[in-house]
Amino acid sequence: MVLSFDFRNPDYSAVFARRAEKLKAIRENPDCLPALKAYYKTHPADFINDWGMTFDPRNAEIGLPTTIPFLLFPKQEEWLGWLYERWQGREDGLTEKSRDMGLSWLCVGAAVHMFLFYPGTVVGFGSRKEEYVDNTSDPKSLFWKARQFISMLPVEFRPAGWNEKKHAPFMKIQNVENGAMIVGEAGDNIGRGARTSIYFKDESAFYERPEIIEAALSQTSNCRIDVSTPNGSGNPFYRRRHSGKTSIFTFHWRDDPRKDEAWYKEQCGKLDPVVVAQEIDIDYDASTNDAYIPGPLVEAAQSNSFMDVEPIGPLQLGVDVARFGDDKTCLVLRQGRVVFWVEEFTHMDTMAVAGLVRDRVTSSPNRIEQVAVDVIGLGAGVVDRLLEFPETKDITIGVNSATRLSDGRNFNTRAAIWRSMLDWLKDSPVSLPRVDGLKAELCALKYTYRNGVLLIESKEDAKKRGVKSPNKSDALALTFAAPVTQQPGYTSYHVPNTMDYG
Repeated sequence: MVLSFDFRNPDYSAVFARRAEKLKAIRENPDCLPALKAYYKTHPADFINDWGMTFDPRNAEIGLPTTIPFLLFPKQEEWLGWLYERWQGREDGLTEKSRDMGLSWLCVGAAVHMFLFYPGTVVGFGSRKEEYVDNTSDPKSLFWKARQFISMLPVEFRPAGWNEKKHAPFMKIQNVENGAMIVGEAGDNIGRGARTSIYFKDESAFYERPEIIEAALSQTSNCRIDVSTPNGSGNPFYRRRHSGKTSIFTFHWRDDPRKDEAWYKEQCGKLDPVVVAQEIDIDYDASTNDAYIPGPLVEAAQSNSFMDVEPIGPLQLGVDVARFGDDKTCLVLRQGRVVFWVEEFTHMDTMAVAGLVRDRVTSSPNRIEQVAVDVIGLGAGVVDRLLEFPETKDITIGVNSATRLSDGRNFNTRAAIWRSMLDWLKDSPVSLPRVDGLKAELCALKYTYRNGVLLIESKEDAKKRGVKSPNKSDALALTFAAPVTQQPGYTSYHVPNTMDYG
């Protein structure tokens, strides 16, 4: 552990002097080296603090050396302990991070430690572009860092006979002394190489075809470590982060002793808010700059209890019927500015869904004036059945979200109802329940303009880039599909005390 080092005003002279004394002692007493290496094998943080070097070209303009001792701050040491637990326990892990936390160098330092002290280990690195993995002349590449880290170690800790040109060719670093290796891959080739002991997926939230990579890596390594800043909610990195099944480590900028509130305010002043959200605040919902619905709007709505917003208007039930194997049928009940509840169900056929909807209508403490059902796919069968039930035949409408429009603003019905939903969120106050995944779904879909009219990303296109079907958000959008006339004698919806709406 590094003691009493001022990371904001670094003075490396004492560190260099201390290392020189240690190295002199080792060379004067070489018999101590085996015991020291045995100690370092189980104490990777001490090895890096004692002998690791790193490179920061930003030091040049302030008069500091650009090649400096790699001194770990407490959160980095904590991460190393977390990492080795994952590796030795043969389980996956995910690290979400703010920008500029030294994670690339930290991953490289861990990889080199394994490469030196664990014979036969194969450490894999992958990133979305080849140049990020290995470019012999670019310090930003991972393998440039690894070669530098090894070459700047005292000779006592390098592999016997180490020759960088011979033992560290493109995308491969070999330890001929103990058979360990560090290998690299990029793009869709990630996971296509040999089996690895541990695999680091660099900036894995930004891969173009992440599903292909996921399938390949599942067969080649027992320990996959995803490392990334957020990139919205439409990718496997987001889903793994929120699955509850993967060990998570968070590197927030506040964990970095080099940064303070003044630094943060400076970043906010010079960077785009989307960049601040994505790369500094670790905000998944606000980090997608082409999402149709901004995260802050949803967060504001979810901060309002349904008790704080008056529910004026007719009760409307939106029903999004599952169309794919892993989709869920979703029901959303809205009255004016208030969404009272959101329900999801799996593995239900059309008859079961229709029966469920009729049950919700007949058991409602107040009359539901409209049931809007998406008729694409299985939804058409649900509508047919609801039109047969006396309780629902007069209030059910079928909505074909793919219907082309000629209103000069919206490409199709889907765009029109999502536009109405966005306008509704903007016209605060609005109350949304804190249902798991609702905010992510509302903020996941992208948009564009085709011939000057709004086009919202389809479910099918969203799925192609790894976004789970937005059932909850689409069910809510359906409640904006058609106007409803409130019947005389109508009163506000009463929420039963036995139901929990977040």
